[in-house]
Amino acid sequence: MTFSSPNPDNSNKPKLLMQVREVIRTRHYSLSTEQTYVQWVRRFILFHNKRHPNEMGEKEINEFLSHLAIKQNVAASTQNQALCAIVFLYKHVLKKELGDFGELIWAKKPKKIPAVFTTEQAKAVLTQLTGVKWIMALLLYGSGLRLMECLRLRVKDIDFDYKQIIVRDAKGQQDRVTMLPENIISQLQNHLDTVKRLHENYVKNGFGTVYLPNALARKYPNANQEWGWQYVFPASQLSIDPKSGCKRRHHLDESVLQKAVKSAIKKAGITKHASCHTFRHSFATHLLQSGYDIRTVQELLGHKDVNTTMIYTHVLKQGGLGVKSPAEQLSPKYHDKNKTNNAQKQSDKNNKEHLHEEILLNPNFLNGNILKIRIELKNKE
Repeated sequence: MTFSSPNPDNSNKPKLLMQVREVIRTRHYSLSTEQTYVQWVRRFILFHNKRHPNEMGEKEINEFLSHLAIKQNVAASTQNQALCAIVFLYKHVLKKELGDFGELIWAKKPKKIPAVFTTEQAKAVLTQLTGVKWIMALLLYGSGLRLMECLRLRVKDIDFDYKQIIVRDAKGQQDRVTMLPENIISQLQNHLDTVKRLHENYVKNGFGTVYLPNALARKYPNANQEWGWQYVFPASQLSIDPKSGCKRRHHLDESVLQKAVKSAIKKAGITKHASCHTFRHSFATHLLQSGYDIRTVQELLGHKDVNTTMIYTHVLKQGGLGVKSPAEQLSPKYHDKNKTNNAQKQSDKNNKEHLHEEILLNPNFLNGNILKIRIELKNKE
């Protein structure tokens, strides 16, 4: 679905959604960002009965975003994402400045604490994985990578000599360096040997090219076939690049590892609401537990603000905020007395059950001792 401009003088211009895509690609945003922004622009236009955004302004944007919060009950992050897409449309595509959004009804943003594996739980989940999926999951936990950062790794960005990984074009289009776990080097090298043989076979058959970022494909025409630019975790099949239309090998789809980790968590008997990203949370938390400086952890994670990293300190406070429960203040005598009372109640209950059983099994006992039994039962109660 595309939307034309209401201005007849602009009839030769591309359709609106295509203009959005072109501007996004000019700014080198990721494909997922492009798809998300285009989807929100489309929903915004359809909400207002296909009116062109040039005919609308702050009032219509407020109505749409408030509708998301009130009628559709979306999360605050979802509402903020929609706003970013619409502001991008007006500011960078339509070249129109927007006023404030004073009347906007914002969805409440809850404060969430990330789920974290214990060391034993992380080991239990990893034990359920094998092969390439085990390597990827161990990189998430051992290097603190995001899922897509792991999948987009290129061969040239893994430095076995320095035991480090260079994460390119990460969140916020920033590069960073993180560690390469020593216990994964051997398996990772064997995996790369297999991938290299596969790549060489595809090159012989006229394929073997890979997507290159920005204008590198024009600057280095043959680089897309070089071994160093290949993905560490390539897909098993060739696919069509949605931007260029070229048939080439892309990296593994994220759902491959997501499904494997979800199944591994279930098999490990872990009830936490966990996912691939929980490995990254656990990486940060366990480094802090080991005594590493929070600034070092911040750099390894690629956080711009140390406050983002500070959220992982909650696990360091054993219990709720490091506070001891009042129940732990009770003296040992209280627990001993409570155990004695419970034991006495259980003993009385057992005696009563034994007496009733003897009455049922021995009629002669009942005939001669009715009065005695009544007295005993009354005393027991």
